[in-house]
Amino acid sequence: MRISRRTALRAGVLATAGAAAGAAGPAAAHGPARIDTHHHALPPAMRKWAVEHGLLPPQGGPRWGRWDLRETLDAMDANRIELGVASAPAPSFVFKDRALAASGARTFNESLAGLVRDHPRRFGFFAYLPLLHIDVALEEAAYALDELGADGVLMMNTAGGRYLGDRAFDPLFAELDRRRAVVLTHPDALPEDPEPLPGIENSVADFMLDTTRCALNLIRSGTLDRHPGVSIILSHGGGFLPYIGGRVERAGRMGEGPPPDAFRRALRRFHYDTALPLSPYASPTLLKAAGAGRVLYGTDWPQVNASEVAIARRAFDRDPDLTPRARAAINRHNALRLLPTVAARLTR
Repeated sequence: MRISRRTALRAGVLATAGAAAGAAGPAAAHGPARIDTHHHALPPAMRKWAVEHGLLPPQGGPRWGRWDLRETLDAMDANRIELGVASAPAPSFVFKDRALAASGARTFNESLAGLVRDHPRRFGFFAYLPLLHIDVALEEAAYALDELGADGVLMMNTAGGRYLGDRAFDPLFAELDRRRAVVLTHPDALPEDPEPLPGIENSVADFMLDTTRCALNLIRSGTLDRHPGVSIILSHGGGFLPYIGGRVERAGRMGEGPPPDAFRRALRRFHYDTALPLSPYASPTLLKAAGAGRVLYGTDWPQVNASEVAIARRAFDRDPDLTPRARAAINRHNALRLLPTVAARLTR
């Protein structure tokens, strides 16, 4: 059943109020229930498709390729995560072939929708859009948002060497703007595809730079200003964006970057997830730059294993830079406000 935006928005208000009163649900038995907005999943139909097309081996493979529902729910319960908004961040080049893009994106999104259908109070999903084919992406966005009940869409930071602020993506942003959609951006290896540092995975630093470059491109290109109805979540606390704010403003004053006022507006326009770097290393900068009201809880499960999810959760719960009010907003309330369809499902 499709939920109208008015109903969903009203439910979001009720859910936020209910959570504040302690009505968070079973996952919150020992504390405030969290909503995990950086949460990956690979249901069986999606994994089968990936194996059949040579994207995953039949056995073994990367950690995210061994996703398991029971293990996922156990990790969620152990960390008081009531609901995970699932996504599948396949690199854009995987879908270079148009027919493969259409079949793959449809399989991904129907698989995630099935997960939500089977567990509506434990999962939501961001629909995958194959950015190398704008017409396919537009068709898939409409199908996922209108028919499958997606809570938003996932867009990789780059496609074909182009960051999301490129004019080639304007038709897609225009449609998402019309729908007032939520976009989760996700990094990959840098477009130049440099070799990772020996012994250092590219997710450690290259992913962070990829997100930073995407954010700066969205600002400098004017995409944010042209499409004010789109809400954009920057993965991993925005990469290096908040940390290099002074450097970006100086570049803008010298005509070598976005204007400083545009940059400052964008910092508080973007949303950010906590999927590490939020920690005593990064919290003061992110909170000062964006405010707690723009930060969402995220784990990066299952690429991050259960023990590391727990370590990050304990660090978050003890972070001295977070007030109880800020912690509650990041754990839950910000997501309910941003994702009214999630709020509606949690209040049925």
